[in-house]
Amino acid sequence: MTDETTRGRLTRSVKSALLDTMRKSPVADRPMRAAPARTVRHDTSFESLPAYQQLRTQRALADALQVGFPFYRTHDVRAGAQSVIAGKPVVNFASYDYLGLNGHPEITKAVIAAAEEWGTSVSASRITAGERGFHRDLERALADVYEAEDSLVFVSGHATAISTIAALLGPKDLILHDSLIHNCVVVGAQLCGATRRPFPHNDLTALNDLLASTRDRFDRVLIVTEGLFSMDGDGPDLARMVDIKEQYDCWLMVDDAHALGILGKTGKGIAEMADVDPKRVDIWLGTLSKTLVSCGGYVAGKRSLVEYLKLAAPGMVYSVGLPAPATIAALTAIKLMRREPERVARLQANGALFLRRAREVGLDVGTSWGYAVTPVILGDSLRTVLLAERLLQRGYNAFPIVPPGVPEQSARLRFFISSEHTTENIEGAVGATREELTKLEREGVSLGTMAKLMKARLTS
Repeated sequence: MTDETTRGRLTRSVKSALLDTMRKSPVADRPMRAAPARTVRHDTSFESLPAYQQLRTQRALADALQVGFPFYRTHDVRAGAQSVIAGKPVVNFASYDYLGLNGHPEITKAVIAAAEEWGTSVSASRITAGERGFHRDLERALADVYEAEDSLVFVSGHATAISTIAALLGPKDLILHDSLIHNCVVVGAQLCGATRRPFPHNDLTALNDLLASTRDRFDRVLIVTEGLFSMDGDGPDLARMVDIKEQYDCWLMVDDAHALGILGKTGKGIAEMADVDPKRVDIWLGTLSKTLVSCGGYVAGKRSLVEYLKLAAPGMVYSVGLPAPATIAALTAIKLMRREPERVARLQANGALFLRRAREVGLDVGTSWGYAVTPVILGDSLRTVLLAERLLQRGYNAFPIVPPGVPEQSARLRFFISSEHTTENIEGAVGATREELTKLEREGVSLGTMAKLMKARLTS
């Protein structure tokens, strides 16, 4: 040891000498130079963002037509098959509460008990704050639904897909997804750096051709589809898709968010409906916010997959763990779904009724299977928004979907069906939709005609 250090630390005399040197250095004595005057300024406003300008144009058009802004409407009560908007009761077709479990007394009682015992947060990520028994209880219940070795729950459904894809794939890999796949998969694919290619909706011949021509150029290939597509209400030929992924040595991920609780005799999802062994699907993905009336997401599959994601998925490692009330709500909902399959049967009957009545009156329902999601496709965005407004005035709340949420010329009203809707609710909504759409067609209301009218006014 030298006299300049003591156990690796600078002595007092050395520190003093170092500070004197710094005080006398030319850098310390040099005066600060004023920054040169800038001749070019850059836009820092949010208002100039192109998407914001488009939003202002849409709002101005809505104001001119005296149409209420259809997004972020305030509900005055707990929204399920029924709701109250602006003080007016409505039949609600804009809720994910497919089995009518939100606010179920058994779930509410369990959530209150969970909050009293565990509080409202686990206060850190699970890797930091440690595990709780209720996390593993929910994960075991979800794994049992898919006959999987294990599952993992995340605090965000959207982040579940992004984190899982980010952890599993990279620049040497390929992601093939249905062209109508949910945004969470697209964002995950963009962020992970893998090559991303969509295939036409439910076109498995196109998927097979893509794999035949490209598979050997990549290390790993992930195929992604949905059990029940949230915009169109249809789904894939799962049996054939599994055969294709096995033929080309790929992973298959199925987003079952809108299928759990809806498809299959007991609501176990697309695998039960298609009579496919769920273990042949590598990655089951879903959310806790729909049938399970909570918040968050899940992945189910092999134990090695779950063990890896626990240490590698950003949304798991760097996000807080799911709080006890949300976890217990989802766990209790699974128990109710399994115990009361009549809820699933009632939902499926309601979905079939809506689809049948809509077709009978000539509404375009696309390729919907007639379960929990059925669109009424209009194509024209303005007509779609106006139809939603007129239906709301008649006591039916159905959400309008316009581009970029769906492809151009495919704007639609999306009807979410619940086990708690009555026959009167469904037939009334279909009848009102047909009547108001006919009126709009007779009035010649469309985005094209409105654009011509506004242009004529500006040039006159």
